[in-house]
Amino acid sequence: MLSSSRRITLTFGAATHVGSVRHLNEDSFCARPDLGLWLVADGMGGAASGEVASALAVADIEAGIARGQDLVPAIQGAHEAIVAAPAKGRGTPGMGTTVVALRVQQDSYEVAWVGDSRAYLFRADALTQLTRDHSLVQERVDRGEITRDEARSHPQRNIITQVLGSSGVAPPEPDRVGGRVRPGDLFLLCSDGLNGEIDDDLMNRMLSRGPDPRQSAQKLVDAALAAGGNDNITAVVVAAA
Repeated sequence: MLSSSRRITLTFGAATHVGSVRHLNEDSFCARPDLGLWLVADGMGGAASGEVASALAVADIEAGIARGQDLVPAIQGAHEAIVAAPAKGRGTPGMGTTVVALRVQQDSYEVAWVGDSRAYLFRADALTQLTRDHSLVQERVDRGEITRDEARSHPQRNIITQVLGSSGVAPPEPDRVGGRVRPGDLFLLCSDGLNGEIDDDLMNRMLSRGPDPRQSAQKLVDAALAAGGNDNITAVVVAAA
């Protein structure tokens, strides 16, 4: 699948799987190359209507970008839409979701996020995590209390500190990063069902094996399944040429 801008041509692939443990896939994703927009949202596991919250987030952000909104205001609008949805007969009070979004315009990219869904950039054979998890364990890593390796298996690793929806908590404050897109770049958006099962070194090796983003997305999801598949798994890979 192709999307062209003035300088950069983008191809993409996406894969999702319910995993080996859960019975419902609460992840949602969006690929809108005509808008230069890709999203992954992970409905809160164990919370009622997580799949509704993630689907609402994707649809509302997509609609906001189509109306000309910038990425961060579109994400904030999605939060409001999720909070208001139960009164309109969609979902249940307290439902919530993470989101990570990539926007590419001309030769520039922007990534914005809430929660612990991640974005990575694979460039020049090196994988860089662009996002910083909104989570308790990330805060402990930042304070030097635990290492990144310890965070991967920490009993509090699934507790997030920001979320879209979940009425009664403070509105989220999306973080954002940006930069220039270079030919050869690969962007990976994923739910924590992927990075919770396979580490950055394995992701790096798998992304280095070939430029086809469709194959890369599927192979990443397959690897997470083989490693246990304890959560829903979603990967979206966007390649620049």
